[in-house]
Amino acid sequence: MKKILMVCEAFGGGVFTYVSQLCNDLANDFEIYLAFSLRPQTPQNYKDFLDKKIKLTELKYLGKKNIANLINNVKAIKELRQIEEDIKPDIIHLHSSIAGGIGRCAYKGKNNVVIYTPHGYAHILMGKGLKSHIYEFAEKVLGKTNAMTLTCCESEDEVARKLCKKTAYIETGVNISDLSKSLDGIEPVKNDKFTVFTLGRACTQKQPQLFNRIAQLVPEAKFVWIGNGELENELSAPNIEVTGWKPRKEALAMAKGADVFVLCSLGEAIAMSLIENMFLKKLCLVSNTMGNKSVIKNNVNGYVCDLAEEYAENIKKAMKDFPTGLCERAYQDVLEIYNTEAMKKKYIEFYNSL
Repeated sequence: MKKILMVCEAFGGGVFTYVSQLCNDLANDFEIYLAFSLRPQTPQNYKDFLDKKIKLTELKYLGKKNIANLINNVKAIKELRQIEEDIKPDIIHLHSSIAGGIGRCAYKGKNNVVIYTPHGYAHILMGKGLKSHIYEFAEKVLGKTNAMTLTCCESEDEVARKLCKKTAYIETGVNISDLSKSLDGIEPVKNDKFTVFTLGRACTQKQPQLFNRIAQLVPEAKFVWIGNGELENELSAPNIEVTGWKPRKEALAMAKGADVFVLCSLGEAIAMSLIENMFLKKLCLVSNTMGNKSVIKNNVNGYVCDLAEEYAENIKKAMKDFPTGLCERAYQDVLEIYNTEAMKKKYIEFYNSL
């Protein structure tokens, strides 16, 4: 069997879900090694999520200090090279920006294939500014290395092609079986009004000011933001409820009881929350940005919007005549494309082709 070394610094949140699921799905077809850094968001029982066949190595230096710390980065490069020497992998797969940056400095791909998955390009997700320009410049420089960039959808691949020589994409998927089990027995939260919601951290990427403007334009509907964050003060419209973070079952109950899911972010790889709400047959409205526009096709399985007024217009139309057909098409897309079984088959084919 081919040896695959996964390197993951951002071992928390959506990347943790993605990488752990991927490792588990491939454990019978490849010899999987996972080198990771623990983060505050990493589950304390993370080993319980991973197949016993996966060989684990906790990294001492990658991501442990500020990314600008040169001495620490040199130590991280040496550590990664030592792991490569010990394992002698056929494929090295780097996950997210920091592992992708340090990893592409460490690995030259002379005796193996190096792959980088950004899980959403940082310079797009953080919005405009000096920091985003630095990240974009770094991506262009590192894009000249021997590594291939493997993104999570077609529109992210379009960005990748401007930054590096070799690209491909495999769509992200949810575990339908696990999601169905999670939903069993959950009673939807009942709402007196037509309810629009989103889920996530109130931060620059998620554009809470845009969500707030949409709520102002549709005062007759109830708006809910599940989560909180540094920009939650921008959610000031009187018809918005900010719930704070909720346990998964409670969040799913609120999602079940809502009518519309809005994802008005600056960009995504593919948001798990979007796929889950497509599976729940919610009407999905998304921003016309990287990731979102690959999954939702306007007037086919949801609505793609540029302006707050477009979101508001589509919500008002749905309040009068709910577009059930769009929601059904979105649900079928999850069954056919955006699920871990389809993702597993594509990954096995992809790795074996290298």
